[in-house]
Amino acid sequence: MRKLFSILALGAMTLGASAQYEGHKFFDNWSLGVNAGAITPTTHHAFWKSCRPMFGVELTKQISPVFAFGIEGDANINTTPSWNAIDQINVSVLNKVNLSNLFFGYKGKPRVFEVEAVAGLGIGSDFVPSTQLIDGFVAPTVNLDDETTDDYSYLTSKFGLNLLFNLGKSRAWTFALKPAIVYNLDDQFFPGLPTFVKGAHWHVNASAIELKAGLTYHFKSSNGEHYFTKVRPYDQAEVDGLNARINALRGEVADRDGRISALEDEVNELRNRKPQVVEKVVEKIVEGKSTNALETAVYFQIGKSVIPASQLPSVERVAAYLKNHADSKVVIRGYASKDGPEDLNVRLAENRAQAVKNLLVKKYGVAENRIDAAGNGISEMFSEPEWNRVSICTMED
Repeated sequence: MRKLFSILALGAMTLGASAQYEGHKFFDNWSLGVNAGAITPTTHHAFWKSCRPMFGVELTKQISPVFAFGIEGDANINTTPSWNAIDQINVSVLNKVNLSNLFFGYKGKPRVFEVEAVAGLGIGSDFVPSTQLIDGFVAPTVNLDDETTDDYSYLTSKFGLNLLFNLGKSRAWTFALKPAIVYNLDDQFFPGLPTFVKGAHWHVNASAIELKAGLTYHFKSSNGEHYFTKVRPYDQAEVDGLNARINALRGEVADRDGRISALEDEVNELRNRKPQVVEKVVEKIVEGKSTNALETAVYFQIGKSVIPASQLPSVERVAAYLKNHADSKVVIRGYASKDGPEDLNVRLAENRAQAVKNLLVKKYGVAENRIDAAGNGISEMFSEPEWNRVSICTMED
């Protein structure tokens, strides 16, 4: 039997190492369970009459869908006239092999019903009054007046099956039936032999049958599930194709980085360029005569009627001209591009003309009667929309 469980455990570890699963980090696939049931000696006792209640807890780490290990602690309730409430405990390290997944494969999610083989070693300890011990073994008589206890510890071994019922859509809970046989491996007394037998021995006369039921909660893993999920396998051609696509995308990113760098240099150059004053002389026909008029433009940002700092020199030149020519006047006409709602652009055109007028009056002291400001609505004078967001100032003598 030991060889069988060794082979199963080795096969499980090999499968777990070779398969690819999501949710296999150290803190993934832990579970905590509680157990309750009964234990009874295997031989030389009435099976049901000698049953004693037991309970315990169990912490398990699932290494793969097939192989797991756990630590289990059980306590047996005393049913004799002795004063001890619990007279026996057993702490075991267990190896578990999911036979369903081992022989029928794992589909990426636990089945509703699975069978698990269990094998492990542990340490047991009995708490009995000292008058019940003879050379470390329980005597047939009990002295209830003596409440002095001795601890009798021994090596144990367990073999069993877990009948697993995985509950719910998320498989977060498992209900299990757990029949097992537990051996006392140390200092065993075999009926018919004249003395105690020292050392580790698997003998049915030094064993007990456990019948337990357990409820286990599986903690959520890094894959977002309470169990292993399969990673989709890729063939080499698909992997090569993905790598080629990745390299192509890296090349595109590098090319875009180069273009972005060039644009940043151009933006910095524009930011450092001194403001340009747009000024021209236009020919006007006044009373049938041709005359020249000085004209300058004040440009605005999209959707704005506030004069940008870069355009202040243009307004200042208008103010200087009006100051130097006392008989001159200025005609200001505001315009907007055709971007956006028409009613908004009409208001923008008017506000842009008034913005230039207000600055001339408030900052430079130009008399209002020397300024004719009005909005001319949407302009299509220029093909570039930015040039149409403007107030044009024309000097008149």
